[in-house]
Amino acid sequence: MEGINKTAKIQFFFRPFSPNPKVQVVIFVAFLMMYLTSFSGNTTVAVTVHINHSLHSPMYFFLANLAVLEIFYTSSIAPLALANLLSMGKTPVSITGCGTQMFFFVFLGGADCVLLAVMAYDRFIAICHPLRYTLVMSWSLCVELVVGSLVLGFLLSLPLTILIFQLPFCHNNEIYHFYCDMPAVLHLACADTRVHETALYIISFIVLSIPLSLISISYVFVVVAISRIRSAEGRHRAFSTCSSHILVVLLQYGCTSSMYLSPSSSYSPEMGRLVSVVYTFITPILNPLIYSIRNKELKDALRKALRKF
Repeated sequence: MEGINKTAKIQFFFRPFSPNPKVQVVIFVAFLMMYLTSFSGNTTVAVTVHINHSLHSPMYFFLANLAVLEIFYTSSIAPLALANLLSMGKTPVSITGCGTQMFFFVFLGGADCVLLAVMAYDRFIAICHPLRYTLVMSWSLCVELVVGSLVLGFLLSLPLTILIFQLPFCHNNEIYHFYCDMPAVLHLACADTRVHETALYIISFIVLSIPLSLISISYVFVVVAISRIRSAEGRHRAFSTCSSHILVVLLQYGCTSSMYLSPSSSYSPEMGRLVSVVYTFITPILNPLIYSIRNKELKDALRKALRKF
């Protein structure tokens, strides 16, 4: 009981990137700019899809939902990270606050990964079975797939977060990170964490490898179907709708796999923090840029929307 009370009262702090306040301010400005760029870019994509009737199709419906997920995903991390950068790591976070942040980060990140697989399935049906596309990808199925992505993210996140925060945390309360990431928090526990590390690895494997396998299988069939299109224009159009999605998948899965599928013995707090910057701040910026640059319909819709303002 004494151990539980001690854990319940503990407050975590995040280690600063640098002991130099001026360097911290520079990093704060960089993080703030990245967050605002990501927020505005994904909001623009979501709103453009919503107000433009020509984009009311399953592909853009999924894209808008991905943009909304990215907004909440970065917003679950950025405010606390920015506050800690300004305070030189002196802004405390309670164990409840840390658990809440971890839950939403894993929940939204897991849903993001599943939604990318759903988008690959959408492209598979559109290119490999175009005559059946409107029949298969009904609006009711699209809504069910998005809700299913959120439910899977929730079901993966909740037990893992509860499992980690049942551990006792003693004297060392400085997290070598800028948010409550699972490997970084596990390193602070004053108990045997092998079971928890195994659970983290298994859940990470499920979240990353199964959707990635489905994406890879879908795109094998897509590439075969595209190669059979006779006209160069038709091949280019089909490939342009897929290439942006492939780039986003490579960014998202590449970074997260290097973090969560590596052996715990090879975990480096410094490298973990740097890689996390990529998939929590940089990737959400690149997603709307990649989709708007590579997709002509979305690019034209964005131009029309901007002209109105």
